[in-house]
Amino acid sequence: MAYEKELKVAQLAVVRAAILTKAVFHEKAKGTVSKDDKSPVTIGDFGAQALIIAAIKHNFPSDEVVGEEEASSLREQKDLSSTIWNLVKDVKLDDPESDALLGGPIKSEAEMLDAIDMGNSAGGDKGRIWALDPIDGTKGFLRGGQYAVCLALIVDGDVKVGVLGCPNLPVDDRELLTEGIGAAATDAEGKGVLFAAVQGQGATSQPLTRGAVTPGHPIHVSQISDVSEAVMCESVEPGHSSKGDNALIAQKLGISRKPVQMDSQAKYGSVARGAGDLYLRLPVRKDYVEKIWDHAAGDLIVREAGGQVTDITGSRLNFGLGRTLTENKGVVAAPANVHPQVLQAVREVLDAK
Repeated sequence: MAYEKELKVAQLAVVRAAILTKAVFHEKAKGTVSKDDKSPVTIGDFGAQALIIAAIKHNFPSDEVVGEEEASSLREQKDLSSTIWNLVKDVKLDDPESDALLGGPIKSEAEMLDAIDMGNSAGGDKGRIWALDPIDGTKGFLRGGQYAVCLALIVDGDVKVGVLGCPNLPVDDRELLTEGIGAAATDAEGKGVLFAAVQGQGATSQPLTRGAVTPGHPIHVSQISDVSEAVMCESVEPGHSSKGDNALIAQKLGISRKPVQMDSQAKYGSVARGAGDLYLRLPVRKDYVEKIWDHAAGDLIVREAGGQVTDITGSRLNFGLGRTLTENKGVVAAPANVHPQVLQAVREVLDAK
């Protein structure tokens, strides 16, 4: 199978990172600092990035990584760095063989900081580049909602492998989304999903555990034919998507039920397995540019599950232009059979503005 090792390493790296994020999720104090763009970052973000990049570099040393975080603030805040190191050094999988594949534990705090800073690739359309969001949906993570650990391999600008670890989603692929799923979330028994896809090989899900990964269960987008019955997913944060436009599009499509709001690429995973039907992320301002780590894994997983993912013009998302989706505006994800209908409604609403 093409990319068999890459898939296994990606899955296990996400699992190992999720062990750390789950530990932080249950702490009241999450060591939050603010980045230059005012977005929050936690000790979980830093620790998860270090663990995943260390695993990638152990197995594929010449591969590049586009990661969301960098360690300059930690080099200045020694106490915060030590707190993260105390989390990172103790993380291991329950399966020793899988743990060994990832290179075993990180050996020192300095090595941890260096690993975080290896996420500094400029991206592009040449070579092998991993797009990593160690905690997608940090605000959801902070408020006890949905979040995801996201990793994708991009080869010559094309996404080949995608993995999402969603600790607070139900394991059961048949469990439909509820209105409150994005709020008071839990990773208790029966929660935690690992989604994965390889280009041309379909998409799968399996329980997110601490041990070895399995081939997973094939997943597919919903077989909805009447789009008026669709369950729409949208971001919780109003700064991420225009909810007013979403409401007008829903009205145009005859959708009467309220949208399900949740943070992170858990929305992509939910659409991929048919728990939700549509995911709209519409531009809130003209100068907003999406980051590749926010979409690469989810984009592939939905498409491999039989869905269609485009921007608001109907163009595929282009992950080969650097760290951002500079050519694309917004995201429309839906089962392939209703995607044209949804896209038409999106265009009609946005063109009328």
